Amino acid sequence: MRLSRRFAPVFAAAALVMALPYDAVPHARGGHEKLTAPELFGAECRTTVTGSRMVAYCHNPYPETDHVSLHIECARWWDIDTDSAPVDTAPAATVRLAGRCWKEIRSVWISHEK
Repeated sequence: MRLSRRFAPVFAAAALVMALPYDAVPHARGGHEKLTAPELFGAECRTTVTGSRMVAYCHNPYPETDHVSLHIECARWWDIDTDSAPVDTAPAATVRLAGRCWKEIRSVWISHEK
C-alpha cells in the first residue's frame, strides 16, 4: 500500500503527459533548418468550353519552359476522350490549345511538366 501512494503522483503525471495532444508538448529547438522559398513554375491557363469545342490559352510568366498538355473527357460513353502531346511554353510566351468531342464535354484540364 505504501509503495503505491509514493508513486501515485508519478503515475498521475505520466497519465497526464500521455493524454496531452501532440501540439501541446514542447519540442526541442535543435538544429535550425534553412527555409527555402517555393519554386515558381507553371503556366497560367484559361479554358473556354462552347458546346463540344474547347480552347485553352496558357501563358508562362516564369523563366523555365513549361510543357503543357490538354486533356478532354467527353460526356458520352462512346465518344473518344483526348490527350494532347506536350506543347513547349517558353518563358513569356502564350500557347493556344484546342480540342473537341462529338457531343458534350464533361471535363477539361491542363497538365504541366518540367
